[in-house]
Amino acid sequence: MTDIFGDLWVTLSALIHIGAATAVSVHVLLTKRNVGASVAWVGLAWLAPYTGALAYLVLGINRVHGKAVQVSPSDVSPRAIRSRFAVDLAEIDPKGPESDLVQLARLGESLTQLPLVAGNRIDPLVDGDQALPAMVAAIDAAERSVGLSSYIFRFDEGGRPLVDALAAARARGVAVRVLVDGIGVGYFNTPVVRALRARGVRTARFLHSWLPWRMTYLNMRNHKKILVVDGRTGFSGGLNIGGENLRHRPDGDRVQDLHFRIEGPVVEQMTRVFIEDWAFTTGERLDGPDWLPGPAAAGPLFARGIASGPDQSLERLRWTISGALGRSNERVSILTPYFLPDQRLITVLVLTALRGVQVDIVIPARGNHRLFDWAVSDQIDQVLEAGCRVHLTPPPFDHSKLMTVDGSWALFGSANWDARSLRLNFEFNIECYNRDFAGYLSDIIDAKIARSTPWTLDQVRARSLPVRLRDGVAGLLLPYL
Repeated sequence: MTDIFGDLWVTLSALIHIGAATAVSVHVLLTKRNVGASVAWVGLAWLAPYTGALAYLVLGINRVHGKAVQVSPSDVSPRAIRSRFAVDLAEIDPKGPESDLVQLARLGESLTQLPLVAGNRIDPLVDGDQALPAMVAAIDAAERSVGLSSYIFRFDEGGRPLVDALAAARARGVAVRVLVDGIGVGYFNTPVVRALRARGVRTARFLHSWLPWRMTYLNMRNHKKILVVDGRTGFSGGLNIGGENLRHRPDGDRVQDLHFRIEGPVVEQMTRVFIEDWAFTTGERLDGPDWLPGPAAAGPLFARGIASGPDQSLERLRWTISGALGRSNERVSILTPYFLPDQRLITVLVLTALRGVQVDIVIPARGNHRLFDWAVSDQIDQVLEAGCRVHLTPPPFDHSKLMTVDGSWALFGSANWDARSLRLNFEFNIECYNRDFAGYLSDIIDAKIARSTPWTLDQVRARSLPVRLRDGVAGLLLPYL
């Protein structure tokens, strides 16, 4: 009798495994586009009974897309934005300074369903010493609404003034909403959330839950940095909110960064992105003149917001970057804290350099995660062999994120050059078409290059065997870093 039950259990276990592996295989074939990832998931499901299928259930299924479609209100979708400030690309002078980037602008509109808008002013803010007081001042001047989204928001000397300003704005009748990431502010201990809620500020945590069946969202983070005030003034860039961004900190603890104060019609696009994220998280629809008063001109820049993430816009940022590289003629400058692009983006970079375009990549000499540094070392030879120039900036750690092309086009925002920003995170960036502005940002990058040391192909090849093996193992983790 024992043998019969034993045989039945073995048969039942095998059938469950076959059924689960088959279900995973069918779902992968119907939903996945990346061949490598598809092969890996199918292989794991069949070769690792139960655990492979469970891993796919937890980490392999993109559930965010369905929720975004269900929850996000169509009337606040940024795809609906059209205004008198929309640039008619057909009317751009074919001999004018912006003519060489018309095709790139068309690509951006096709990817985002947003027009390029004229009439913007964008002012760079260096480090927290400039950015944080400017953000506090804008909140203090708010009359109708404040929307703040941040990946990291610390309740320390950097973040406490913003908490006080947000609470004061709420107390005088301003509609205030704060959205923080469920992991970035701390999954278990979140002092800033407690402080804001104690002061009556409506605060939500993006994709955070104590329910086990909702843990499947843990790998998808809201990495956006957006502050919008009265629908007219915005702030965005790479800056997290915390004391580490203040210059009096020792170099080992300090973080350099670049943020931007934004005025003009592109702020409406920023506001709509915040509205969507807030509705996605809380179900509350923000609308009306308090949040969307209508755009107003503030400067000469053409600009467009680019929201990306694993919902409906998975490839949007990657294709924008690839399109900009493809349109480059003279020089591309890239400033990023983490340089871990996937093979597709590396291929575009290599082709850009082989066409004779000067490609400068500026990264920290030592990052804030050693594993990242090892993974970078494992693949950096591919761009060096093609002629790209890699520059290593000295401490303190530089968290700035910029890209310029031919001194005419610029991209800034929250995204890093890594798989997480390009595939797993929800990001927000802004592309700008203006020679003076892009040239100014190129000068910022050049100033950092002047203080950097070159990373040569000979140095990479001179690594010892144990170091190369270590870096190779780190490189295997590239899809998850």
